[in-house]
Amino acid sequence: MFEHVIERAKADPNRALHCAFGPLSVELRADDTCTFLSIDADGARLSGAPGEHAVDITLSAKPSAWAELRQPTPKPGFQTLSTMRRTQNLIVTGDMVKFQQHLLLLELLFSNLSDHSATPAPETFDEPLIEPVTGQYLRLQFEGRPHRIYFEEAGQGIPLICLHTAGSDGRQYRHLLNDPAVTDRFRVIAFDLPWHGKSSPPPGFETEVYALTTDRYVSVVMAMIDALKLDNPVVMGCSIGGRAVLHLALRHGERLRAAIGLQSALYAEDRSLGDPAPSMALHRPDIHGGKSAGASMAGMIAPQSPAAERWETMWHYMQGGPGVFMGDLHYYFTDGDLRNGLAEPLRESACPLYLLSGEYDASATPEMGRELAELVGAEFFQMMKGVGHFPMSENPTAFRGYLLPVLDKILAAPVDH
Repeated sequence: MFEHVIERAKADPNRALHCAFGPLSVELRADDTCTFLSIDADGARLSGAPGEHAVDITLSAKPSAWAELRQPTPKPGFQTLSTMRRTQNLIVTGDMVKFQQHLLLLELLFSNLSDHSATPAPETFDEPLIEPVTGQYLRLQFEGRPHRIYFEEAGQGIPLICLHTAGSDGRQYRHLLNDPAVTDRFRVIAFDLPWHGKSSPPPGFETEVYALTTDRYVSVVMAMIDALKLDNPVVMGCSIGGRAVLHLALRHGERLRAAIGLQSALYAEDRSLGDPAPSMALHRPDIHGGKSAGASMAGMIAPQSPAAERWETMWHYMQGGPGVFMGDLHYYFTDGDLRNGLAEPLRESACPLYLLSGEYDASATPEMGRELAELVGAEFFQMMKGVGHFPMSENPTAFRGYLLPVLDKILAAPVDH
């Protein structure tokens, strides 16, 4: 059942680079059957009994779940180990620190992260080309402190402000910034939140613990709108950005032409079993936070997404500042929760809401997106087939087919404010 793990280990010796914390002994359970995987400097081995090292972690799943994980295109919820945990199709017990330390390696061995057979080749550049994208810094006073906020823009027309996901930055929108079908009609603006990407933390950040709140998120977006003197812009956000556009429509709907929510939902929670504090793995001295974040986000990407775009999306997460991803999750999991009737006033908002949800998102599932759309009477809702949590960066070609009709609808809609 697990022979492919050894084959992958032998096929790519570079996988050993992701094993930086010494030998690892893994018990693999499929109902009553146990197989033991040993990983060390000499490679990977399977056996019917534990090796010389005590078992560090146990991975338990039904045989059908293990079989689904091996499929070229697994069903939603089975594309990686971390996704199987979130959907409770895999239970991890044992040393959770060791599990997080080795998560990227385990995903490379068990999941289809590096199988390139079904994905198109990366784009090539025959001649040097300067992209039609301008990057600038905006200096502004925010929350009583000076900030330098980095943003990129391209195009002309209706302002379209793009909000990135938790722990990442505006590079996620590079394909959109280079798409004439969008930039011929919209002035696309993607900025890095403070603490993210090329927007440094404000002076004095070393004395505090970063935590994103609803008030802070809404305020910085409105500060950008005011500073750039944007009139009646469209806001589009993904993940935490997809939640933020809901708060923006609730508080400032009269100033927005429309809001596009990508992977929007009323709330989010980590339903993984076996770890009492999963977000803490993102900011521990004994776990590489970048590798942990990248490996976890691999499970939020659809298996149909091209390998180059998958790994670029993961790379953005691997580069995040210490504690920033965890601080963003404070907003995503706690402070920005819109349950218990808090979102219902969106029905009366002057800002029309358009929602797109990826089929393979285990965090803001299509079902959660549809629930939100029905609750608030969204102008439009659609599930994106073969797309995960990061549509604009993981599979920009597929996303384009869903976004352009939405932009057409916004252009055709009358503006009454």
